[in-house]
Amino acid sequence: MKSLLLYICQLLSPVPSIDSQVHIFMQQYQVPGLAVAVSYHDKPVFAKGYGWADTAQRMPVTVNSLFRIGSVSKTITATAILKLVEQGRLRMDEKVFGAAGILGTHYGALPYSANLQQITVKQLLQHTSGGWPNNDQDPGFLYPALSQDSLISKTLDEVPLRYPPGEMYMYSNFGYNLLGRIIEKITGLSYEAYVCQQVLKPAGIQQLCITPPSDRSIVRYYGQNGQDPYSFPIQKMDAYAGWIGSATDLLKFLDAIDGDTTLPDLLSAGAIREMTSGSAPNPAYACGWVVDSFHNWWHAGSLPGTAALILHTPSGFNAVILCNTRADKAYFNDLDGLLHAIIQSLSHTTTGTKSRHPVNN
Repeated sequence: MKSLLLYICQLLSPVPSIDSQVHIFMQQYQVPGLAVAVSYHDKPVFAKGYGWADTAQRMPVTVNSLFRIGSVSKTITATAILKLVEQGRLRMDEKVFGAAGILGTHYGALPYSANLQQITVKQLLQHTSGGWPNNDQDPGFLYPALSQDSLISKTLDEVPLRYPPGEMYMYSNFGYNLLGRIIEKITGLSYEAYVCQQVLKPAGIQQLCITPPSDRSIVRYYGQNGQDPYSFPIQKMDAYAGWIGSATDLLKFLDAIDGDTTLPDLLSAGAIREMTSGSAPNPAYACGWVVDSFHNWWHAGSLPGTAALILHTPSGFNAVILCNTRADKAYFNDLDGLLHAIIQSLSHTTTGTKSRHPVNN
């Protein structure tokens, strides 16, 4: 009888079930702090902070706590690029390097290889440019002291492409670094300024930033297995891993690009389809998004002291989860499972009802 009553209570109000699942995950992986936010058809249905933003200061995580989001930043960059395409200022098939390319011959030494001059904007978005994979030789992590210009020039000069552009998928932080520079070249603004002006502000987003605020809303990051969360120049990783934000602001971002008609979107339906359609070399990766045949799209972010995951489902849910640590082994699989379990718990009270479930702080 007691278990039946508990099931009925969870069916009517999923918060106890969600709290229990979050606490189990946090205990298993020694997560100090975590924030979750979920919407259904662009209406917020759940948002809550768990644990500590700073364990020493006993500062709790809230829904407005700011976390690094790692490679979730790529979804923001992809949206900004598609926005430029819709504005008629950029083409997806436009070449990046060479005399006729967007970035011209500004970086590195000439002459450029024939393959380098064939790279297009879309290939950078889809990680099919033919080189610079995210491995132990990733340029973005090897030379933290270099300026953006010096890093790009050094990479073009010393790290040739492995394959002709368009033939092979290789996840590339460096490719998204180049996309940030393309945005700057075309707009005459800094990457952060353009994104704030054309993507974040129209979506009503207040806190997402690259230049961190001086207040205490930023969580402290906790490395595991000897990793130092403060050893990377995060701001220089702007277009591929540099954003900081809250779970609620990232949820607003998802709501603004999900194709749902409840709220106006930043991009047209056609642009959203293009952004979430996989490439021939890898149908499971689109333009800044991991995708599947069921029309889910998502992206994870991972840095020492950082784990982030954002998700859109075809059933109308958008969801965000942010942590101030990361672990090894099955950590990200279980983080993904936790986010889906939270959605499943909420679906009892949202599906078909446009949820009247309160947002929890």
